[in-house]
Amino acid sequence: QIQLVESGGGLVQAGGSLRLSCAASGSNYDFTRLNMEWYRQGPENQRDLVVSISASGRTNYADSVNGRFTISRDNAKDTVYLQMNSLTPEDTAVYYCAARFYWSNYKYWGQGTQVTVSS
Repeated sequence: QIQLVESGGGLVQAGGSLRLSCAASGSNYDFTRLNMEWYRQGPENQRDLVVSISASGRTNYADSVNGRFTISRDNAKDTVYLQMNSLTPEDTAVYYCAARFYWSNYKYWGQGTQVTVSS
């Protein structure tokens, strides 16, 4: 079992930045074998994939955030980060961290962190 805890959300003005963190914990797992993902769920209540980073470090960004958001992982700390720059009100959402072993489709989810961007 893996637990994920997101942090770093908050209220920011348009054009500002935030850095989200997702810390993994549990027993008998190897963080380096996890693909990590960030999703967001906005007012439309649809949860969309924002960005992913594979166990090998390969990244994939949604077009809407490409060039503004950067995902990274610190395998020594079992943590993945999402640096968000040039935020717009359209980025307002609850951001969720997800993890899955690279050989599995089962995902572990965090509880989410709210990001609100004011205009």
